[in-house]
Amino acid sequence: MTTLHARTPQTPRTDPPTALPPTRLPLWDRRFTLFFTARTVSLFGDAMMPVATALAVGALYGISGVGFVLGTWTGTFVVLVLFGGVFADRFGARRMMVGADLVRVLTQGVLAAAFFVGTPPFWLLMTMAALAGAAVAMFLPGTNGMVPLVAGEPQRANATLKVADALAHLLGPACAGLLIALTNAGTVYAIDAGTFALSALCLALIRLAPAVASADAPTDAAARTGSSLRRDLRQGWQEFRARTWMWAVILIWVVYGVLLFGPLVPLSSALVGDRLGPNAYGLAVSFLGAGTVLGGLLAMRLRPARPLAAGTVAMALYTVLPLCVAFGTALPVLLAGHALGGGALAFWSVMWATSVQTHTPPAVLNRVSAYELAGSVSGIALGQILAGPALALASPQHLLLVSAGAGLAGAAALFAVPAIRTLRRAVPPGGGEPGAPGGPPGQ
Repeated sequence: MTTLHARTPQTPRTDPPTALPPTRLPLWDRRFTLFFTARTVSLFGDAMMPVATALAVGALYGISGVGFVLGTWTGTFVVLVLFGGVFADRFGARRMMVGADLVRVLTQGVLAAAFFVGTPPFWLLMTMAALAGAAVAMFLPGTNGMVPLVAGEPQRANATLKVADALAHLLGPACAGLLIALTNAGTVYAIDAGTFALSALCLALIRLAPAVASADAPTDAAARTGSSLRRDLRQGWQEFRARTWMWAVILIWVVYGVLLFGPLVPLSSALVGDRLGPNAYGLAVSFLGAGTVLGGLLAMRLRPARPLAAGTVAMALYTVLPLCVAFGTALPVLLAGHALGGGALAFWSVMWATSVQTHTPPAVLNRVSAYELAGSVSGIALGQILAGPALALASPQHLLLVSAGAGLAGAAALFAVPAIRTLRRAVPPGGGEPGAPGGPPGQ
């Protein structure tokens, strides 16, 4: 992939070190600083929304109303995310992200005004949720493709963004609850609209080098020559399917979503809340976020030669989290399990994102990212839906033991696939960092 920085020639290594080399490319230049600011503020706004929706919509329309609003958002995202990947590859990731941010300024601004004026009608909440979900579907596929364009070292950039994501999810929900208690939901929605406006401004101010700017819209020529939407979707699918390590991970992640990630929150919140009180679960979630920060910091330092194999070890450790809840451990052990789970998932996430970015041709990266997003989110959504009905078959403790077993089985399956286990960190000819010009796409 093309990057922004000139590179110092290095001697190629056949066995890359597990720590960053002494000389590192600068990360915090103007482009990455703007991109980091855009992502951080929008992530903070996103983190406030579940709490705002639960409190504000729930007070007006009950739990079913909250479910319909959140379900509309998620359903719209899943249906449209593949098209978001096509449009990001065709018209440029940055353009699509700016446009999506502006749409969300509109949706959140409309809801803020409606809450300030009085009681928003339910049809308005549903309509804005659908529009916001569609905007996120246009936004997220491009984020993967933008990282190699604004950062010379994608792994460090991904780890830094993961830390920001964790901090946003630590602070956002607390701020949302406090603001609703002190003011009303309109304030939260207005701040959310402001975060998207700032994100759009920062993304618009990013100036890519000419060679890199062409990679931001690699298929404009195809669009002008009549490349069809169906053909673009098919090409993205072919690129996704051609990488055994990629589609195998997503298949396992769908199972993870149904049996592990999806039911974990509703089951854990009920068990911990009943046994130790709601404050204990809130504290556990905070430790989960703290662990995510530590996992992101660790991923900045370690550079394993086989990133997905290292990430698989971390995912095996993630199973400690559901086990701590299922066995009703004491609060200190519960908090330690959540911290370990957050760190493990964060480390895997950085290894995965960097592998996708550095082993996929830039011209199809956004479409490939859309396919992996669709697979991952659909599994989680199905797991959330099935968590309630599954309680008729088994207790929450037994279901969480099933989740832990699925976690261990999934880690074993990841190791069992040679394409996953042996995938090496992408090092292009000349020994530069992943994403350097001339880096071969991995299969």
